Amino acid sequence: MPTSHSRAGVASVRAAALTLCGLLATGMTVAQPATATTTAAAATAADPAGYRNVRINEVTSSGNDTVELYNAGSTPVSVSGWKMSDDSFSPRSFSPSSTTVPAGGFVTFDSPKGLGDADQVVLYTSSGTVVDRVQWAAGRAKPAMSRCDGDGTGAWVTAVPASTFGAPNAPGCPSPVPAASRVRINEVTSDGADTVELYNGGTSAVSVGTWTYVDGDTTRSPVSISSSSPSATSIPAGGHLTFDSTIGLGDDDSLFLVDGGGDTVDSVTWTAGGAKPSYERCADGTGWFRTATTATPGGVNSCSGGTGGGGGTGTGKLLGGGGALTGGCAPEAPSGTGAVPSGTLAWPGGPDVTIADDVCAFTTSSGPEGRDLSGLAFDPAHPSVLWAAKNKNWLYKLVKRAGKWVPDATWSATGKQIRFAGGSGEPDSEGLTVGGDGHVYVTSERDNAKNSVPKDTILEFDPAATGSTLTPVHQWDMTSQFPQLDTGSKDDANLGFEGVGQVPDSWLTANGWIDPLTGAAYDPARYPLHGSGLFFAGLEWDGSLHVYALNSDGTYTTFGRVPTGKASVMDVTFDAGTQRIVATCDNTCGETHTFLKVDASGAIVPDVTYTNPAVMPTDNLEGFALAPASACVDGFREAVWSDDGIYGFGSGSSSYGHALYSGTFPC
Repeated sequence: MPTSHSRAGVASVRAAALTLCGLLATGMTVAQPATATTTAAAATAADPAGYRNVRINEVTSSGNDTVELYNAGSTPVSVSGWKMSDDSFSPRSFSPSSTTVPAGGFVTFDSPKGLGDADQVVLYTSSGTVVDRVQWAAGRAKPAMSRCDGDGTGAWVTAVPASTFGAPNAPGCPSPVPAASRVRINEVTSDGADTVELYNGGTSAVSVGTWTYVDGDTTRSPVSISSSSPSATSIPAGGHLTFDSTIGLGDDDSLFLVDGGGDTVDSVTWTAGGAKPSYERCADGTGWFRTATTATPGGVNSCSGGTGGGGGTGTGKLLGGGGALTGGCAPEAPSGTGAVPSGTLAWPGGPDVTIADDVCAFTTSSGPEGRDLSGLAFDPAHPSVLWAAKNKNWLYKLVKRAGKWVPDATWSATGKQIRFAGGSGEPDSEGLTVGGDGHVYVTSERDNAKNSVPKDTILEFDPAATGSTLTPVHQWDMTSQFPQLDTGSKDDANLGFEGVGQVPDSWLTANGWIDPLTGAAYDPARYPLHGSGLFFAGLEWDGSLHVYALNSDGTYTTFGRVPTGKASVMDVTFDAGTQRIVATCDNTCGETHTFLKVDASGAIVPDVTYTNPAVMPTDNLEGFALAPASACVDGFREAVWSDDGIYGFGSGSSSYGHALYSGTFPC
């Protein structure tokens, strides 16, 4: 029988699940979301569009032998007629809970034959094309095994804290992440040499002497890496390991990497000609695969191909821009550049970045120099809309036109001025977020009409309001909480609320966040006037996040302070795609983005930090926004940055006078 999302069998598995993250320590990670065909039989015209986006996402060998599929793509995929096999490699039909997996959705089914304590699941289309494959060592799928830190893409762990068939998997992986989990298949060739390259994205060497690999021929036995040529037993931190496959790699084939304990580490698949001259990840160890024009085994991938996903760690290109400065437009050089924090990882998206606005596009009556575009936020309900705050009390609704973000003329071709409650003052508008109610919430750290006096407030605006000037629906003033900013100095007053993000109650409760006010699990019902989430405001002064319930009667509840591990913070967002809170710091912290999670104790803590793409300038890049997952194309979505000083690489460069940059980030 197909598995429903509420069936008693699944509920019993959930109730029995243990908090076990040890599987990741064995090196077990996900199979690469396919950008080519993993084959037992070659892909055919009968295979449904987008089938490579369907991933095995959760499995149990504990009684029900249930399998969950996840669609990482942006369009529904039919699974009608699909089959599965275990380690006998004898495909059998199954009865899914639905014959279509919705975009970002789930389908479950019970295995047509029992799954063993140590076994595997191979998923096929109706034509016999292998879609995905995962195997596990004894006991790993009891009570269940699921992907952590990202449905369809995360690392495999024994269910934490319980299985979640038919729903998003519980986030959270061991901290620190074991070094073996950073190893990825990074490049393959099927041009005769049949070379395989592995990449270690971690900070310590990984022993691979007992690891094995096998291709898409299910009749073959795995071959050890140490028996291949040249023989190798270890991959250095941040390094590459190459060897020639002794089983040969076909023109249309696949490669599966298994650790010494029998757990899947990684996999890659390609269609005819896809691995000639090579099939490479862009970026190294993190990005999607694409056909390269130049093979680079043993070195950084060239990422010069034109097929597959987008991204790479190559030198990258800065595209677009140019144009002469207009009127009083006056770029300002950055100041206060600091070091990149230790442990920071390379940008996981594409290496290329495009200048995404017109030169001097944001000059206003109160800011004719064109600088000070700061906070950015996509509208989750309308991913083609990007909101932007300009420090000198302006709000912009931006839309994409010919590859550039421009003001939406149907809302205002020149942006709208914002005021404090009662229509007074000039909010020093720094950060913003779109709330669950569709309203735009803006942070201000002072009144620019009295810029030596702090005024740390959050202002709620209704974007449907008419007129060229907006006044807040509600205003919450937290200035008294930060006496260290009230020194009479405009510089100190300028170190207040720099960014803000609304974090959904559903995420906080699902991840077990402990309410600091009660010492117990957060219960939104205790705060009936606050809406659907809490607001995390970033304080530039010390890089901390301050958590508030903003009540509809104008009052607020303070939940305390969350350290980000950064010296400062310039923007804050909640990213539903990674299920993380993101704290951004500009050149003060080496242009970095820290992703925060709820840990096993119920506290919000830093998880991972990324730099910007290497091709970007080191400037006061104060704004950062990630497009919703619904906007994903070929496994990537847009990332947008704002340069507060519109300085770019300085006078004479194509970036001089531009505020917005556009790149890509994995889905």
